[in-house]
Amino acid sequence: MKNIIIGTAGHIDHGKTTLIKALTGRNTDRWEEEQRRGITIDLGFTWFDLKNGDRVGIIDVPGHEKFINNMVAGVVGMDLVMLVVAADEGIMPQTREHMDILGLLGIKKSILVLNKCDLVDEEWLELVEEEIQEELKGTFLEDAPVVRVSAATGQGLEELTDTIIRVMADEVEEKDTQTIPRLPIDRVFTLSGFGTIITGTLISGTISKEDVLEMYPIGKECKIRSIQVHGQDKDKCYAGQRVAINLSNIKKKEIHRGCVIAPKNSMKNTDLLDVKLSVLPDSMRIVTNHERLHLYTGTSEILCRAVLLDKEEIGPGESGLVQLRLEEEIALKRGDRFVVRFYSPMETIGGGVVLEPNPVRKKRFDEKAIEELKKKESGSLADVMELHIKQHADTMITMAELAKIMAHSVDELQEYLEELKEEGIVHVFAMKKDVYLWHRDSEYALRQKIQEALEAYHKRYPYRYGMKKAEIHNIYLKKVKPIVFDAYIEQLVAQNQIGRKDEYLHLAEFEVSKDAMFLKTEKTLVDAFEKAGFDFVRFSEIDLGTIPRETAEDVLQLLVDEERVVRINEEMFTMKYLMDEAEEKIRKHLENEDVITIAQVRDMFSTSRKSAKPILEYMDSIKVTKKTGAESERVAYL
Repeated sequence: MKNIIIGTAGHIDHGKTTLIKALTGRNTDRWEEEQRRGITIDLGFTWFDLKNGDRVGIIDVPGHEKFINNMVAGVVGMDLVMLVVAADEGIMPQTREHMDILGLLGIKKSILVLNKCDLVDEEWLELVEEEIQEELKGTFLEDAPVVRVSAATGQGLEELTDTIIRVMADEVEEKDTQTIPRLPIDRVFTLSGFGTIITGTLISGTISKEDVLEMYPIGKECKIRSIQVHGQDKDKCYAGQRVAINLSNIKKKEIHRGCVIAPKNSMKNTDLLDVKLSVLPDSMRIVTNHERLHLYTGTSEILCRAVLLDKEEIGPGESGLVQLRLEEEIALKRGDRFVVRFYSPMETIGGGVVLEPNPVRKKRFDEKAIEELKKKESGSLADVMELHIKQHADTMITMAELAKIMAHSVDELQEYLEELKEEGIVHVFAMKKDVYLWHRDSEYALRQKIQEALEAYHKRYPYRYGMKKAEIHNIYLKKVKPIVFDAYIEQLVAQNQIGRKDEYLHLAEFEVSKDAMFLKTEKTLVDAFEKAGFDFVRFSEIDLGTIPRETAEDVLQLLVDEERVVRINEEMFTMKYLMDEAEEKIRKHLENEDVITIAQVRDMFSTSRKSAKPILEYMDSIKVTKKTGAESERVAYL
């Protein structure tokens, strides 16, 4: 099942909210003021299932000019847009601005929905459709399928859902869930008994219950208490889904629209952005140096100054390299898109893409700085390296292999590797013969799987230290050499991502649970061993009552590891203090005698020959005794 986010766009009163209600049966106007005034002020969200089983999340964005900032926030994570145009009015000014914003933010896939078709005759409808398609030439909507509907009567709704299915099947790609999660927040509120709730569209990766993430740009850790997707509780949410998340460790007043949750150290706050800025061809404005602008990106709205790096001014239809100096901190990624609006009067003038989210301050017309940004725009060797490294998620790739693929020498690539390493994009494991490279997205996805596997293992086996390291290697990174895998595990342990005891791996905070079942099992075993004394009891002969045998085996192994119980042979166990006592008596005997026999051990401990023999074999194993010529005789080891 695909999770697709569809947005509506269009002029006020063209029927976007009514259309959504007709499709889903729900009203997306949440606020009393919205319902009273009949306009959408803030973002509205709902969903419906298509007949092919796919689930569609719907974002109803405001059409009124004053609420453009909310409209931009709604575009985050959108896969498909329905441009809603009323058949009795045609394209209006706000429709054009919405089209410009959607194009600047990289929306490619669209459906043109002609609404209110019941209010006009066929001749008028043909005329309006022709005029609209003429307006859409040269835009991302130029080849969009056209569907005629009436949200009021239900006309054309089935054709619209069929068109959505076709466009989704043919054009919309599923989001990448195997990468670092990022959730820009578009709404925050509190619920009695729950605390802080955030909503947004997960634009990449996967988030699970109990994950501990960081709130950017405020720099505070927050724990995921619960997750809802379309009103249903979930253990996980995936890229492409609209989600509501209950957070702990953070208060509503600390969060605002524009904050982003992502893994710790995966992003960096900045008040500078290096960007490629394009001014809309039909804009009436010219961007000059140090122009004050409103920046919209993700769910953020921030005031900034535009420092033009390679031009004196940027006019309609032109582009330039710009450093945006922000009045607040923000956390973005390279490749994120943005829109800028004129400071006053407020109108959309352009937008572009972030080339460097964490730059240093640059001087205008600095040739070296401009050249670096042009490389980042076109894709440098570092970008190509990153793409190749990312393609080897389950094997890693050596520096030598990478150099061969890229037809460059290792020395030529070393500078770019340092850049990727410094930015935290690539993990480097330097072995004696080779240097192994691994993309951080691949590492993060695997780390999540390992931690989930350990969590499941602890639930199933609460009295074991954890999973065998070799088992995890075989399941998750079997194509990677053991020495490289060991280096990765040591890195995880050093970072307190997991814990390790000998050859067993466990969650960092895990400890064996010595609960009521453990204590009951422990007592049953200890009582049996102490009662048997030197006559010994086979483990298989112990009456466990209602205790599961697997539980008893795990507790027994822990008692052995803690050196309270010793294994005499494959079937027999006893208390360590009893064997310490036996060792002392046998050593004392051998101080005065050259040989000790099975018969003497039998008499020494008032036991049977059947139990005396294992005692001597145990003494052989700990190098107290060793065999002499006869099978039944032993001498001192030294």
